[in-house]
Formats: sequence, structure tokens, C-alpha cells
Amino acid sequence: MTLNQQRKLKTFITGLFAWTIALILFFPIFWMFITSFKTELQAISIPPSLFFEPTLDNYSEVQERSDYVHHAINSIITSFGSTILALIIAVPAAFSMAFAPGKRTKDVLLWMLSTKMLPAVGVLVPIYMICRDYGLLDSKTALVIIFTLMNLPIVVWMLFSYFKDLPKEILEAARMDGATPWDEVVKVVLPLSMGAISSTALLSIVLCWNESFWSLTLTASDAAPLTAMIASYSSPEGLFWAKLSAASTLACAPIVVFGWFCQKQLVQGLTFGAVK
Repeated sequence: MTLNQQRKLKTFITGLFAWTIALILFFPIFWMFITSFKTELQAISIPPSLFFEPTLDNYSEVQERSDYVHHAINSIITSFGSTILALIIAVPAAFSMAFAPGKRTKDVLLWMLSTKMLPAVGVLVPIYMICRDYGLLDSKTALVIIFTLMNLPIVVWMLFSYFKDLPKEILEAARMDGATPWDEVVKVVLPLSMGAISSTALLSIVLCWNESFWSLTLTASDAAPLTAMIASYSSPEGLFWAKLSAASTLACAPIVVFGWFCQKQLVQGLTFGAVK
């Protein structure tokens, strides 16, 4: 076998492996989607039915039972609001640690990342009591704050990883021209880092959109996002799989479409680290 044939075989095997993993990951989404068009009996039939007469009754019932627009607006407000707040905090924090590191900078970064290892249920009681005492239960303000704190370590780490690879000579030239630290951030670093900031924001939005633990714990109706709407289809009588699939499809559709159009920036944010 020639070297060229070996390369082609390697490329084929790599592509086949990648497509296999992609199909395995995509299958649950596909199954949820087709289940949403089944009746409840078809949804629980064994063996599962792949060929059936689709129906829109589940989507009609979801629209009648739940205020989809209300939940979607709550998800948009909390996801985008917490992402903006996290960026406002993370940009100067990452800038200072990247361009003016101290002896404990690495320790601080590791400590921030270690907070992601703490189970959310471990701080459930104190956070719930704080929200109760300050009248923040079932409010979008509480979710924005919680989501910001939840994603802040990841946002800081991603921005720090990019900032530290920016040429230091650019800031030195700006200082020679009389730029203040604020000018360095706003007029130099931010324009050079818009791609990294955009991809970091996209990842934060996705994480906030998919968060369910705090949404179910701190909200009831007024501030309930789409994840809480999905959970409402679980009842003591059991799970209504077809209706649950329809609600899940409606909840996932906006962020899936959003991520599809922004996949280039999202992949860049997960892989950046070198100066382009």
C-alpha cells in the first residue's frame, strides 16, 4: 500500500468514526423530534414504531396548556442578561490576570475553576434562603445573578486563555502613545478579541438556556423559563412521553437553530488560544 493510499484510508476511517459519533449524539434529538408527532400509545409502544401517521395534537396541547411565549421570553432575558453581566465582570478580570499577573494568579484561576466542581445542591439551602429573605423567589433577577455566578469561572478562563496570547507589544505601543488602562481595554484589547468574546458569549448563552436545577428550584410561574415548562409535563400519573417530547422540541428549537447559525464562532471559542 502506497503512502497516498494509507493517507486516504486514514482519512476515510477518521471520517467514518466522526460521523458515527455524530450520529450517536444526534439520535436522542432525532428520537425526541419524531416522538413529538406520535400519540401517547405510539410513544410507549414496544417495539418502537418508526412508521406512523404524524399528528400535531401534542403541539396544540402544549400551546393550550403552557404559555410558550412567556417561558421563551424568560429564557431569553435570563440567558442574555446573565451573559452580558458575566462579560462585564470577566473582561476586566481576565485582562488584569493576563497582562498584570501576580504571584497568586494561577491559584486564583484554579480556585475559580474548582467552584464548578461543587454540586449545586450543596449550596441550595443558603441560596434559597437568601432569595426568600430578599424577595427574589420566582424572579428573573435571581436567575440572572445565579446564572452569572455559575458561568463566570468558565467565561473568565476562556477570555484569559485568549488574552494571554495577545502580543504584549501592542499594549506597550498603546502606553507609549499615552493610553490609559481603560483605553487599553476598550480601544485595543476588545477590538482584537471580538471573536473570542462572541464565542464565549455564545457558550454562556447555551449553558444558561439549558440550566434546569436552579430554574426549577427558584421559580414557579412568573420567571419560569422553558426548562421549567418541560418539567411541568411530569405528573404523579407518570410521564406523557409524546407531550413531553413536543414541549422539549419547542424548548430546544430556538437554541439549536441559534447554535447552528453560530457554530463557527462556537467552535472557535472552544479551540482558540493562538494568535491568528
